[in-house]
Amino acid sequence: MASTNDLKNGMVLKLEGGQLWSVVEFQHVKPGKGPAFVRTKLKNVLSGKVVDKTFNAGVKVETATVDKRDMQFSYMDGEYFVFMDMETYDQLHVDKKAVGDAANFLIEGFTATVAQHEGEVLFVELPAAVELVIQETEPGVQGDRSTGGTKPAILETGHQINVPLFITTGEKIKVDTRTSDYLGRVNS
Repeated sequence: MASTNDLKNGMVLKLEGGQLWSVVEFQHVKPGKGPAFVRTKLKNVLSGKVVDKTFNAGVKVETATVDKRDMQFSYMDGEYFVFMDMETYDQLHVDKKAVGDAANFLIEGFTATVAQHEGEVLFVELPAAVELVIQETEPGVQGDRSTGGTKPAILETGHQINVPLFITTGEKIKVDTRTSDYLGRVNS
C-alpha cells in the first residue's frame, strides 16, 4: 500500500478489481478552498487505455510489484518472442500481444525491458530510439517535393515508416520507437 502523496511516474497501481494501471503523470493540487487532491493520468498496463483519475490527497492506494528486467531478444518461436535474461540466461517466451508495437522494431540481439507481475509478462519496453537498416525504399526523385519530402521505406524488421527522399536502401537510420518517426542517419 502507498499513499497518493507518494505517487511517482511509472509506478503501477492495482485498482478496480485488480486491474493494473501505470502512472503516466500526476499533479498535487491544493485549491484555495477545500481539501487537497491528486490529479493523475493512468494507463491500463494490459489494454493501453489512458484515463484521468482524481484521488483525495493522502488516500491509500494498492501498489503492484512489477519486476522490470533488461532481456535480449533471441528469436521468434511461432507466435512467441523468445527473450533471454542476461544474468541467469533463462529463456522467456513472450506472447505477441504483450510485445505489442515493440515488435515493429525488434531484431535479434536487441535489448528490451520486460515487465512481469506475478510471473505474467505485462509489456515489453524498448529504448526511445533504435538503429535499424532500410531494407527497401524507392530511389528519391530529385525535385519531387509534392509529398513533403518523404517516401515510404521498409525497415529490416518489415515495419514501414516514412523517410526523407535522400535515404537509400541499405542505410542505417535512427527511428523513434514510440511514434515510428525517422530521427536521422547513423554514421557508421
